[in-house]
Amino acid sequence: MRIQVLASGSKGNCTYVETDNAKILIDVGINYNRIKRELEKINVDISLLDGILISHVHTDHIGGLSSVAKRQNTEVFIKKELYDDIKKIVDSDNIQLIDNNFTINDMNIELINASHDVPAFGFIIDDGINSLVYLTDTGYINRKYFEITKNKSVYIIESNHDEKMLMEGNYPYILKQRVIGDKGHLSNIYTGRYLNKTIGDKTKYIILAHLSENNNTPELALEQVKNELMENSFNQDNIIVAKQHEETKLVEV
Repeated sequence: MRIQVLASGSKGNCTYVETDNAKILIDVGINYNRIKRELEKINVDISLLDGILISHVHTDHIGGLSSVAKRQNTEVFIKKELYDDIKKIVDSDNIQLIDNNFTINDMNIELINASHDVPAFGFIIDDGINSLVYLTDTGYINRKYFEITKNKSVYIIESNHDEKMLMEGNYPYILKQRVIGDKGHLSNIYTGRYLNKTIGDKTKYIILAHLSENNNTPELALEQVKNELMENSFNQDNIIVAKQHEETKLVEV
């Protein structure tokens, strides 16, 4: 399995995932030309994508979807809760409605419900050897998902904000409450505690995603998550912070 976060943050999100027989994008919140350029750097032809998964319909996750789907005629896989919004920008012939478990070639994909202010979903992707948990844009992670997300190869997980920076910052009170609430975003400390309960001996990489530009820094996210994992045997050198304007390294497991 090969994984690269092409962009992550409030201005656009996009992740590339490849197995032996499938190539997909998760979310398309950046423009076609940037995606094409980034994929070419890792010798991937954008015309060979097998599908696009959409987590939810906020602009930073679907802003580039129309151009990619139309120019490449790529199938878009969504839950029915997203259909009314997605059909406005993607030809219905290219939309595949999915259940909570489905496959794309050799990818087995299981959906988990996120808790956000619109219907939103995370993904567990398994190729029979390695596995990925992808979860951003959620105010909390339901405990019923702790077991099924345990001991995966790679985690791409939201580490949106530092609670102190958020509450002492200049956001209006109502926005602070939205971010920190059950339908908002995960803090660094929450994410670290979740990971401490779920990562295991099969876990090779953690990628911290969707960092706030106003209420977090890459250094702070890394520090706080590492602190929560201090007594865990995980190799902390393999914690990566995804950025808005720069792709992560290509992760291979």
